[in-house]
Amino acid sequence: MKILILNGPNLNLLGRREPDVYGNEGFDTYFQSIAKRFSDIELEYFQSNHEGDLIDKIHDVGFSYDGIVFNAGAYTHTSIALHDAIKAVKTPVVEVHISNVMSREQFRHTSMIAPACKGTIAGFGLDSYRLAIEAIIGMNN
Repeated sequence: MKILILNGPNLNLLGRREPDVYGNEGFDTYFQSIAKRFSDIELEYFQSNHEGDLIDKIHDVGFSYDGIVFNAGAYTHTSIALHDAIKAVKTPVVEVHISNVMSREQFRHTSMIAPACKGTIAGFGLDSYRLAIEAIIGMNN
């Protein structure tokens, strides 16, 4: 089984950016822990601050991987292009957010990508990624 974890803009700053919202752990450290936890799964991680790079990555793996765990960051609320990229591929995508976006600013309450995704997990900190991986495993069993 192959799963891509895809992170969008500003998520390269996890552990340093707004720790009261996103916590103190960097994603590279977290990725090592979930790779160990799911050692029987081939996990890949990709992060970009550029929308086109995210679209290209979805296209690259969207017909061969078993799932994509996607935190689109602020593009969640603005990107029809990411919505269309998700709709264009066969690989199921689970939308993930570290914070509970519904308890934050009003503009974060709308997701442009959610209708194209299999589901959304939000508000459980970095553990949201683990929950999304487990959901993808469940879809493939």
